[in-house]
Amino acid sequence: MKVLSQRTPLRIKLIAVMLALVAVALTVFGAASVWMLNDHLIARHDRTLVAFSMELERNLSRLPGPPPRQPRIPPEMVARVRDPNGQITTTLIGAAVENASWPVAFPDRPRVIETAAAENGELRWRTRTATIQGVGTLETAIGLTSVDQIIFRFALIELTVGGVVLAALAVVGVVTVRHSLRPLRQIEQTAEAIAAGRLGLRVPDHDPRTEVGRLARSLNTMLTQIETALRDRAASEAAARRSEERMRRFIADASHELRTPLTSIRGFAEYFRQNPEADPAELLARVEAQASRMGLLVDDLLLLARLDQQRPLRTGPVDLLAIAADAVHDAQVLAPDRRISLSVAGGAALIVTGDEARLRQVLGNLVNNALTHTPAGTPVTIRVGTRYRDGRTGPPGPVGEVAFIEVSDAGPGLTPEEAERVFERFYRSDPSRARRGPDGPASSGSGLGLSIVAALVRAHGGIVSVETAPGEGATFRVVLPLAPEALNGGLDDAEPDASEPEDTEPERSGPSPA
Repeated sequence: MKVLSQRTPLRIKLIAVMLALVAVALTVFGAASVWMLNDHLIARHDRTLVAFSMELERNLSRLPGPPPRQPRIPPEMVARVRDPNGQITTTLIGAAVENASWPVAFPDRPRVIETAAAENGELRWRTRTATIQGVGTLETAIGLTSVDQIIFRFALIELTVGGVVLAALAVVGVVTVRHSLRPLRQIEQTAEAIAAGRLGLRVPDHDPRTEVGRLARSLNTMLTQIETALRDRAASEAAARRSEERMRRFIADASHELRTPLTSIRGFAEYFRQNPEADPAELLARVEAQASRMGLLVDDLLLLARLDQQRPLRTGPVDLLAIAADAVHDAQVLAPDRRISLSVAGGAALIVTGDEARLRQVLGNLVNNALTHTPAGTPVTIRVGTRYRDGRTGPPGPVGEVAFIEVSDAGPGLTPEEAERVFERFYRSDPSRARRGPDGPASSGSGLGLSIVAALVRAHGGIVSVETAPGEGATFRVVLPLAPEALNGGLDDAEPDASEPEDTEPERSGPSPA
């Protein structure tokens, strides 16, 4: 029974319970109505029986005078008189019970009304007995045939009406329950669709004052949280896969970069072993060059590892203008055939808080990247200054200003895909590992220069970005927060023509201070 109840759908349970309750209510009401109607009809027959019996008693009590006029007997009544010896002397029978059997017994106590069955058991009687002095005993009875017929018809009507009511309620209940449970069906369909993979679906909203409305709101909240968790998990897994892929590529590139100088050193050693008469000075110079290259690569890797561990830097006030001037001087020494210029925007002191050696390395890597990846003779511009955070340039104010360094070239530029990955470790915009050095001939590049720039700028709380397009050159921009002393004294140190940029270009014959 318990298993059957668990398997039965909710709508069937609701309809069955409703119909059962209505059936019980109709049964109780019908039984009470039948009982009350039966009691009312019997009471009315009793009144008729008593009235006729008393009239007969009055008439019989006048004997032995002149015989009284016999009253008209009601159709359902019978009456008889017994003398003191028990013999029946007078009998009266109503028209409706002429052929009916008399009651089997009459009450022993006078003037008491009782119900008695007929001698043949086909009908019921209400009987009464009265004693008349000098005459004998008067026995009267009234049949209950009409009462039984009325009760039967009434009960039949109630059963018919009750059946019709139950049928109508069943139809109304089915329609109402189905309409009421439609939101649950929608929730079920939504859950099935979500289980099939459509995570963006939501349960239709309903009145929050109803149970279904509160359930829908709770389910939608839960689904939103689940979708967010799944999306975050997918994003985390995708990031982990990308990180793993970058790590594999990093390890492969690092292994290749370390293997190249080791292979060269091994080759030089084997060559010298097979050719003892070779010039050892030249071979040792080449071995030393490869060892230096491998040492620089290891230093870069160690630097990136320390930056990944977020080790603190040795910070202090750093003058960006001095660093930029030194970078121009060094670049002119490395590439004397190029036009390398310095531009200053703003007249305030370009002081930031940071590690001077690391900031020099940042600018040096950017300049070296411009010299390496552009054709010989391509001009390079280094621009330093201050600007507001929304991009407007000018001297620093009380709050919200930053310093910037830009290294621009007029080279071939980068595609959007290359620009998006240019700061990744060991990334190269072309598949070859050979690079054009600042002085023209090919040199090997590790692909770590710009990734070191990004890591160092991030460690200083700054932002590095690139603006480029194919055929339009590239501009690498580093934005750093100004030091407090620059913000406090910047306005006092500004000159009247500070907004005009200052361009300096070292002479081609040799470096000169910017």
